[in-house]
Amino acid sequence: MVIISQDMIKQLQNLMDSIDEPLKTSFENLHQGYPTEAVVRFLKARDGNVPKAHKMLVDCLDWRIKNEIDNIMSKPIVPADFYREVRDSQLIGMSGYTKEGRPVIAVGVGCSTYDKASIYYYVQSHIQINEYRDRIILATATKKFELHISTCVKVLDMTGLKIAHLGQLKLLTVISSIDDLNYPEKTDTYYIVNAPYIFSACWKVVRPLLQERTRKKVQVLSGCGKDELLKIMDYDSLPHFCRRDGSGSGSSRHSRTSTGDDSCFSLDHGFHQELYNYINQQAEAIESRAMITHKSFHVAFPEPDPDDQKIAETIESKFQKLSHQNGVADKLSNVNEDREKK
Repeated sequence: MVIISQDMIKQLQNLMDSIDEPLKTSFENLHQGYPTEAVVRFLKARDGNVPKAHKMLVDCLDWRIKNEIDNIMSKPIVPADFYREVRDSQLIGMSGYTKEGRPVIAVGVGCSTYDKASIYYYVQSHIQINEYRDRIILATATKKFELHISTCVKVLDMTGLKIAHLGQLKLLTVISSIDDLNYPEKTDTYYIVNAPYIFSACWKVVRPLLQERTRKKVQVLSGCGKDELLKIMDYDSLPHFCRRDGSGSGSSRHSRTSTGDDSCFSLDHGFHQELYNYINQQAEAIESRAMITHKSFHVAFPEPDPDDQKIAETIESKFQKLSHQNGVADKLSNVNEDREKK
């Protein structure tokens, strides 16, 4: 892994000093008062290669300007009932903080259906959560823990992952590319929990394709991961799907935790209520409530990163093989049943 030197940082900072004014304004919105840390993130994403990091950062700022990302927090998904459907089918939330102060982002990978809205609404919602994390959540964590906090950890619940999820691969590739190209190095660790066989099978073929930097960030935990996660966070910060005792599995969209709290995926959870209210307040500051219309905020999808594209193709191939194997197994099972009846 490349160590980012002060010389690399200085070189990139000098290059950024010469960018156009609109890009500088967008860069200020991106770094939120911590320009050096932002520069380091892009250098890490390009393994310390200054010209490549500069191009990546400028491309990111161009993307933000062309797609009005700096204003996306004033674009609510309305009406409220429709936004609830988006939340119910795109399971993501924040359950608390680690002991070091990093936000704990929970993602229901296996139970997300992405079937209540167009791809544009899901992408809009994802970017809004990214921006809220960077502008509000991380600033709150920095103040609360009295040290600069610029990253989060993610706990990915694989409960319910099935071969049928192959149909979601395009959307997930788009979201992954947006994160990789425009929000690099914002996640310290990805904790995988409740992993079924299909994940394990795919992980074996995907893991070798990941860059070493990314591979080191992924930890596949046993079961719901409760014991391991309690080493880095308090019980109250555990996502609801990690609080189970015993061997039971399953992550319902609005399941209650053992303490009776709402699922952090639910729109009724404190995190989502604060996010929802913040976006609506930003919108009302610009236009009257009556003028806020029901339409998606279209964001141009970036060309998939070659590595992301290769990973998506590998997953698709593995899913198809597993589907074929299951089909053969079902046919053999049916043949055996017919024989037994005879």
